[in-house]
Order: sequence, then C-alpha cells, then structure tokens
Amino acid sequence: MSDTILEFIQTFFMLFFELLALFIAVSFIVSLIQQVVSEEKIKRLLNRPNNAVNYVLGTFFGAITPFCSCSTIPILAGLLNASVPFGPAMSFLIASPLMNPVVVFMLWGLIGWQITIVYIVVLSIFSILTGFIFSKLHLLDSYKGVTVKGDGFFSNKQGSRIKQALNDAWAFLYPMLPYLFIGVFIGAFIYGFIPTEFITKYASGDGIFSVFIASLIGIPMYIRPETMLPIAEALVSKGMSMGTVIALVIGGAGASIPEVALLSKLFKKKLLVAFIAAILIVAMATGLIVNLIF
Repeated sequence: MSDTILEFIQTFFMLFFELLALFIAVSFIVSLIQQVVSEEKIKRLLNRPNNAVNYVLGTFFGAITPFCSCSTIPILAGLLNASVPFGPAMSFLIASPLMNPVVVFMLWGLIGWQITIVYIVVLSIFSILTGFIFSKLHLLDSYKGVTVKGDGFFSNKQGSRIKQALNDAWAFLYPMLPYLFIGVFIGAFIYGFIPTEFITKYASGDGIFSVFIASLIGIPMYIRPETMLPIAEALVSKGMSMGTVIALVIGGAGASIPEVALLSKLFKKKLLVAFIAAILIVAMATGLIVNLIF
C-alpha cells in the first residue's frame, strides 16, 4: 500500500509540473500571436471575397485565439454583428474550443504527436465542413442578434509585447490552477489506485458503442481541458483505447455545458441542437479514426 501511495505522489508531481510548464510556455507564445491578431483583423479577413478561403481562415483564427467559451462566444457575437459571413463564423466557433493551443500542446505532450496530428487534421476538415453545412441549412435565422459582454481579451494593453505576454500567461494560469490540480489529482489517482484489469474489462472498448458513450459522458463531466487531459492520459495508461479517450475529450471540450449555456444567449434551439449533434458526430468520427489507425 505504501508503494502505491508513493507512486501516486510521484505521478501527481511529475504530471503537475510538466503541465504547469507547458501551460505557461504555450500561454506566453499564444499571447504574442494574439497581440498581432486583433478582433478587427479577424473581421476584415473573414469578409474577403473568396468564400472558400474564409472557411479556412475561420478555422485557423478559431484555433489560435480564445482559450475558453468566455472569450469565444463574445467574439463570435462581434463577428456576426459585424456581418461576417455566417459559415466561416461557425467554423471559428467549432475550432476554438477543440483546437485551441492548450488542448493541442497538452495532447501532444501526453499522448504523442502522431495522434495529435490526426486530431488536428480531422478537426480542421470538420470545422470547415460544419461551417459550410450550417450556412447551407440557413441556421443564421436562429441568431438572436444580441451582444455578449466578453472578458476583454482583445482590449488595449500597456507595456511591451513581452511584458503583456508574461502578464497574460499569469492571467491565464492563475484561474486555471485549481482545475489543473483537480485533473492531475484524479489522473494520478486513476494511475495509482484503479487496477488496469478494471479499465481493460469495463472501459477499453474501441467499437462504435464505446466511442459513442465516451462522447456523451464527456459533456456532463467536462470541467476544463486542463482537468480532462491528465485524466485522459491516465485512462490510456490503464488500457483504454486512444480513440475512446479522444472521443471523451472532444465531447467534453466541444459541447461543454458552460459553452452551450452561453450559446443559448445568442441562438435559438435549432442551432443549439445542430451544434451538439455536430460535436457528437466529430467526437465519434475522430475516435473511430484514431482507433482504426492506432
């Protein structure tokens, strides 16, 4: 028993400090990028005449800008109120929580670059296609035309870019620390105390049913990517298939309860249902593709 407790403590501190360093580094770099990519620049570029390019740009900007729904939803409202084409704005909405740098780099560090690249490619294609399909379904009619107050992510800041980036890295990290602690604690507990045989017997399936269930349960169990990813790494180490874990992460990060609640301020139920269905579809598809390849 003492050996198990010691292993739990070692795993906890190793994961915690590894993710802490990664989070600070990624936050710093992304802040430097975002000081160049203003909200006005996004609006201007997404209004370009070439509609196909707009979908790609919407996906790209969604991936490199906000970290969470508290930033994504207000910026989405600003884009729509500025008459940015609806389809590219929806690509931005899909890509933002699923492909933000925290998720991508944590996945890279925890479960490897091969799966992360597959994750990025599949979700990039999905974000573009979803924006296009939502546009063709005329879901813009569901928009209520309201303004949501943001957290000042793109607000003017003082000082050098390096100083701003350091301030942003701390501002991002400070409220995330409790979630990171919880996620690492649960992950280390699974790694140290949950028998491998239990995970293998009850949660290691790689078929459609297992991936679908993982996609569903990810939504209510979601807290933050910083919480989910250490848990995901522990589940993989205990025998859960990579694809099933990826489906769990996408279901939670893509259609989290806080994000859906904020979206309900902007859109009627028709788009909310379509959005949740789309996230579940891509969670299943990505999970099955990962299981097939790996």
